[in-house]
Amino acid sequence: MAEPTKMTEPHKGPTPKLTTTGGAPWPNNQDSETAGARGPVLLQDYVLLEKLAHQNRERIPERVVHAKGWGAFGTFKVTGDISKYTKAKVLQPGAECEMLARFSTVAGEAGAADHERDVRGFALKFYTEEGNWDLVGNNTPVFFVRDPLKFPDFIHTQKRHPRTNMREPYAQWDFWGQNYEALHQVTILMSDRGLPQDPTRMNGYGSHTYSLWNDAGERFWVKFHWKTQQGHAHYTNDEAAKIIGQTREGYQEALFGKIEKGEFPRWTLQVQIMPEMDADKTPYDPFDLTKVWPHSDYPPIEVGYMELNRNADNYFAQIENAAFSPSNKVPGIGYSPDKMLQARVFSYADAHRYRLGTHYEQLPVNRPKCPVHHYHRDGQMNYDGFVSGNNDAYYEPNSFGGPLEDHGAQEPPLRLEGNAARQKHVQQIDDYTQVRELHDKVLGAEERTRLYANMAGTMVGVPEFILARVFGHLHNISPAYAEGVRKALAEATGQPAPAPEPDLVK
Repeated sequence: MAEPTKMTEPHKGPTPKLTTTGGAPWPNNQDSETAGARGPVLLQDYVLLEKLAHQNRERIPERVVHAKGWGAFGTFKVTGDISKYTKAKVLQPGAECEMLARFSTVAGEAGAADHERDVRGFALKFYTEEGNWDLVGNNTPVFFVRDPLKFPDFIHTQKRHPRTNMREPYAQWDFWGQNYEALHQVTILMSDRGLPQDPTRMNGYGSHTYSLWNDAGERFWVKFHWKTQQGHAHYTNDEAAKIIGQTREGYQEALFGKIEKGEFPRWTLQVQIMPEMDADKTPYDPFDLTKVWPHSDYPPIEVGYMELNRNADNYFAQIENAAFSPSNKVPGIGYSPDKMLQARVFSYADAHRYRLGTHYEQLPVNRPKCPVHHYHRDGQMNYDGFVSGNNDAYYEPNSFGGPLEDHGAQEPPLRLEGNAARQKHVQQIDDYTQVRELHDKVLGAEERTRLYANMAGTMVGVPEFILARVFGHLHNISPAYAEGVRKALAEATGQPAPAPEPDLVK
């Protein structure tokens, strides 16, 4: 557990005077206004009504996913040189900017315990001179699904059953067994890396395939990796259970406490670069979010590092109100045919419009630190009024000096091909090989044993026909993988585990 937070020193000197929200001085904040000592309370007691009304509205809708989070501010510095791949000023040699990081769990609600086995969100906002650049990812390089049409279904399996109001293991295994591209992510989740000791002891990944483009208009595909300089450290399920019995805020305590003590955590930024035309040559789809790019094919290149060195002054205003979206990009950084990324460009920003309000990017934590000029008008939270520079310039084009497009920010064309259709390509996609490499060659013997036990622990009570389907896919990944989990499940339940579904075994 982290050390208790040290309080600030007692205040010295004059203190400000209490006012109403309208700024008027307020003489008494101890007693409501009543008719006589016993009451009743008068309706004219505006401050009483205002305090009660504000209390009713102190909570905003929590995020549907990534609800429980921990964050801090810091700096990003470029120490390498990838200028031949990108014109983005934030990635040029010697560049430096302020940034914000928010880490989170995916499935749990805002009150969930920090030390639950779950994928961790890894969201970053860089306040660059060309606008905000947001990189939204996880502590894993892959995800559960490759098609955004399945994302809401997947999240439903991670949330509460509509009748029991409990999380149901059968739902997630039913989904994973029928969308078995998820088993790559599931293997990572159930391995040691599924339970980092605290946010500073895990890697972060952009996960999606993005693109970089340079002044010559050349495009390159890119993967972003953030490697912890603190070293990996993980808990077992039993260790985490003991911690949860003592505190539900272990991650917040660790991140906040380390920064308060001056132990500023750092992550090294590495990128994998793929020439644009190589995407037609790889044996895997480089835009498939359930796949990684082998380092032997595209070695990581070191770019720089980020350091978190300042805690928020107000968690709600600066962390809870923080809004990250891949729609925030800068010239020199672009998208790709990654289907999940394409959908998230819309869905993340739309979630913020719902949760925070139409003009959520006017909130101080989301506001760019460079000049902003556009023609968006009115709506919730538009406290800036017009930002076009001239009240007469409220449309475009205009003759009154309103902002004009910047042709220098024009991205080169994104090369696309194919016929538009709803197509299922499962038969042509190999969803086993990369998981086999992870299981057989990356994880050590002791890690595999813990993986089997962790996975079996979530299978207790799941119907046998669902498990048979899952074991069939695990067998196709590696017979040893399936047998390891089946043995662990039999030990946990005292009953034989179902055999792999024969129709699935290859």
